[in-house]
Amino acid sequence: MEKLTNKEEEIMAILWKLEKAFVKEILPEIEEQKLHYNTVSTIVRNLEEKGFVSHKAYGNTHQYFPVVSREAYRKQFMTQATKKFFDDSYKSVVSFFAKEEKISAEELREILDIIEKKKK
Repeated sequence: MEKLTNKEEEIMAILWKLEKAFVKEILPEIEEQKLHYNTVSTIVRNLEEKGFVSHKAYGNTHQYFPVVSREAYRKQFMTQATKKFFDDSYKSVVSFFAKEEKISAEELREILDIIEKKKK
């Protein structure tokens, strides 16, 4: 699975949320910089070429839908980031967030509970 650009990830997040959409329905969902219709159409077609979305044709218009789940992409992204930036150590990932104060002790306890329940 290929890493997506920031804009492609933004469009995928919209499609995951909407589940299916025409380009004109994606446009108002874009957060920061408003993009032109043709630009969004090009990004969606690129996502289709990469195998992330497919479409159903209605005459000359296309309704797009994701074929890669958010979970599948997240898993692949996190695996690559962990290998690339944390020497393939999930302990290092959690330590990083703890040092950056992005995760609380309570959240860490919740993670431990999840791990313990999974062992049973």
